[in-house]
Amino acid sequence: MSKAAELAALIGSQTALSNRNLIINGAMQVAQRATSKTNVGPNGTGEGYTVLDRFQISLSGDQVSTFSQSTDAPSGFSNSAKIEVTTADTSLAATQFWHLRYGFEGQDLQSLAKGTSDAKAFTISFYVKSNKTGVYTVGLFDTDNDRQNALSYTINSENTWERKSLTFNPDTTGAFTNDNNLSLRLNFALLGGADLKSGTFFNGTWGGDVDANAVHPNQVNLADTVGNEWYITGVQMEVGEQATPFEHRSFGDELQRCKRYYQRWESTGTDATSNKAIGAGVWNSATQVLAAMSYDVEMRAAPTMTLSPTDGLKAYGGNFAEARSGGNGLDTIGTKTARINFTVSTSRTAGQGTMIQVKDSGDTLEADAEL
Repeated sequence: MSKAAELAALIGSQTALSNRNLIINGAMQVAQRATSKTNVGPNGTGEGYTVLDRFQISLSGDQVSTFSQSTDAPSGFSNSAKIEVTTADTSLAATQFWHLRYGFEGQDLQSLAKGTSDAKAFTISFYVKSNKTGVYTVGLFDTDNDRQNALSYTINSENTWERKSLTFNPDTTGAFTNDNNLSLRLNFALLGGADLKSGTFFNGTWGGDVDANAVHPNQVNLADTVGNEWYITGVQMEVGEQATPFEHRSFGDELQRCKRYYQRWESTGTDATSNKAIGAGVWNSATQVLAAMSYDVEMRAAPTMTLSPTDGLKAYGGNFAEARSGGNGLDTIGTKTARINFTVSTSRTAGQGTMIQVKDSGDTLEADAEL
C-alpha cells in the first residue's frame, strides 16, 4: 500500500489514528503461559487459553495439533500464532469444529453502536499463511443476544503471507451489554462438520443463532493431513468499512493490557533472591501469616488463583523461611488485591514482618480472569 493510500485509508475510516484496534495482542507478541502447547479434542488437553494471551483454542473431534508462538511473520512483525496438525482427522463428525477464538468485553464494543439505529459496520483484517489453500471462515457470535454472522476468505498461495480484510454489516438488533462480561466471540475456523454448513451461510448478514449457517460450505479441513500448518498475525478489528494499516503497540503496552485478564508469577530458584515476591505482611500469630498481595494491574474481575504445587508459597523473615500448609494460601480475592493467609509448621514471633514468595524453581501462581 502506498503512503497516499495509507493516508486515505486512515481518513476514510473516520476513527482516531490511535486506539483503533479493538484486539489485544493482535501481533502475537505476548505469551505469558507458554510458547507451545499440544491440543487434543474434544475438550481435552490444551483447549482454552494455553499459549498466546487473549487467543484460545476451542475444538471437538479427533485431531491433535501443536499451538505455538512462532517467529515466522510478515515484514514489520516479529511473531505469529502457529497451529500445526500432528494427528490427522479426515472423517469429520457432523457437528465438529475447530477455532482459534478471541473474546471481547461488552464495554469495549460500545463504539459499534450495535442494536441501535446508528449501528456501525466494522472491519476485521489480519495476515494469514498456510500450506492448505482454499476457503476459510471468520465467524462472530453475539453472546448477549444469541446472534451470529460470518464471512469467508481464501488463502490463494501456499506458504505465502497474505493480508485479508472482512467488513461486517451494521446490526441494528441486539445491543451489547455495557459491562465487563463476554459479549462477542471472534472465531477463526479451521474446519467445520456437515451440520455447521448445511444451511444458508450468513455471508455478512446478521441473524439468529443457527449453527447450520455458521461455516462456509467450502470451508477446508486443515486437519486432513499431518503437517498442515496455519499461521496468523496482525489481527485488527476497527470501526468502519476500511481496513487501515495495523496499529502496532509496544510490547509493554500489550503486556499490561493482557494482564487485565491473566497474570503469572513463577519462581526461578530456591533462595530468597531468586524466588518471585508477591507480597509483604506479618506473623499474625506464632503460626499464622497474613500479607497483602497487589496485582501488576487491576484485573477484569476477581480472578481464579491457582498455586502449583499447592504448597508453593514461602514466608521469609530475617534468615529463616517457612513453607505454607493447608488450603491454597489466598483468600479475600478482589480485582486489585488478594489476601495471603496461611499457617506454618514452626512457631515464630507474632508481629514480626515477613515477605511472601513463590517457593521453589518452577512453582507458579496464576491469576486468571479470562472471558
